[in-house]
Amino acid sequence: MNKTITYKTQEGFSINDIKELLFGQKKLHLSPDSLQKVDKCYTFLKKYSKEKIIYGINTGFGPMAQYRIDDDFLKQLQYNIIRSHSTGAGAPLPPLYVKASMIARLSTFLQGYSGVHTDLVGLITQFINRDIFPYIPEHGSVGASGDLVQLAHIALTLIGEGEVYYKGKLTPTGQVMKAENIKPFEIHIREGLSVTNGTSVMTGIGLINLIHARQLMEWAIVASVMMNEIAASYDDMMSLVLNGAKRHCGQQAIARKMNEWAAGNQTMKKREIEMNSRNTEKIFKHKVQAYYSLRCVPQILGPVWDELKNAEKVLVNELNSACDNPIVDPETEQVYHGGNFHGDYISFEMDKLKIAVTKMTMLMERQLNYLCHNRINDDILPPFLNLGVLGLNYGLQAAQFTATSTTAECQTLSNPMYVHSIPNNNDNQDIVSMGANSALIAKTVIDNGFQVMAIHFMALVQAIDYLKIQKRLSKKTSAVYDEIRSFFPIFADDTPKYKDIETMKDFLMTKTIHNEL
Repeated sequence: MNKTITYKTQEGFSINDIKELLFGQKKLHLSPDSLQKVDKCYTFLKKYSKEKIIYGINTGFGPMAQYRIDDDFLKQLQYNIIRSHSTGAGAPLPPLYVKASMIARLSTFLQGYSGVHTDLVGLITQFINRDIFPYIPEHGSVGASGDLVQLAHIALTLIGEGEVYYKGKLTPTGQVMKAENIKPFEIHIREGLSVTNGTSVMTGIGLINLIHARQLMEWAIVASVMMNEIAASYDDMMSLVLNGAKRHCGQQAIARKMNEWAAGNQTMKKREIEMNSRNTEKIFKHKVQAYYSLRCVPQILGPVWDELKNAEKVLVNELNSACDNPIVDPETEQVYHGGNFHGDYISFEMDKLKIAVTKMTMLMERQLNYLCHNRINDDILPPFLNLGVLGLNYGLQAAQFTATSTTAECQTLSNPMYVHSIPNNNDNQDIVSMGANSALIAKTVIDNGFQVMAIHFMALVQAIDYLKIQKRLSKKTSAVYDEIRSFFPIFADDTPKYKDIETMKDFLMTKTIHNEL
């Protein structure tokens, strides 16, 4: 089995490459042509920059760009931006997200438009492959000059300063470099600005958000099929003919997936059979049409599916772009000053992603309410899936509180960050993206979604046991039921459930299921 991912200039990174590097323990290898492209840009800039005014090489930064820097202080200028901008605050970004951010930053340099030395890309690759994770506080970025503050914390460790997480402990970078026989990077031309200037932290967080949101989507499909098995719903709500009548790819994809998961079940009713049978009931005992949270799953999850597809396109495009400034182009032999560091694409997409995940979470919470509310489910289930003594025991009554309150938080957090620009930097940055904030909030919403999903699956398996329909489930949903019951046994007595919720959440986040969009 190949244990490396080789970066090739013509192909760039795919979302599957990122997944393998982050979750598959694969190492990163840079192809010779990718290093040649970086070196070509550096060599051009080294020659071109002599006796020319280029932002961030011999000028100050931001509104200080009007000040020319003497030649004797050009390298000190690069160290100054790293040290002066290492001003983050708040909780540290988890190592997984730091690793994704470093991959994103490396990818920018590999485009060959940054004018950095190959030693820099080599050092970042070593950090990635040796699981050396710079300490990055979550707060500090306004998302345009990119993620200046968070990226400065990465840059600080590359020059041997600051702290890193190494073998699970926060350790001075110098100690780790000595232990790993790594030399700190020394500035050549503009590497201080190059490392700190761009969208790589919001992109790295966004990539993990996408991977987790795709996993959550798969479980939402599974849960929705199990719900309709429990409710003995009519199966025409997931008909390919019915859903094909609307020209939305996501809706049709959800219907197909639901049919795959439901194949072979013996609980859901077939409308065509009942339509061909005579029925003399004046009031129908079984609902002719199920509640929307059961019947309208393709229509509700379809837009979420489409958003995940669009998010992948935007994130991969950003990942394989040069988000630096200025852009150094050896082909046209010019240096272009602009704003590729602006994070609007990621910010906008993370806002849309968190809205999509919140709607998906709302659907799960409503399905959970159906399971818990005996008057809504027509008394096919006891209140709150209580398999003990009613009044004495409480089932999942309190767990529903947690799901409801967590869903409400997602709804509040889904207000857009993208339009919350605040001018700063002496109004040089007079309109900004807030992309890192948007990505971090989306991260919280997705984490909340898994908490709600965990409680929902606890309820689903309790309902299946109460109805004794284990053998009537589809082959695929039956396998899910069996696996969950292997670590979460049926219960009737009241016991604390907080550890069970966390265990279920971990299972849902890490269990490998088919999640190709």
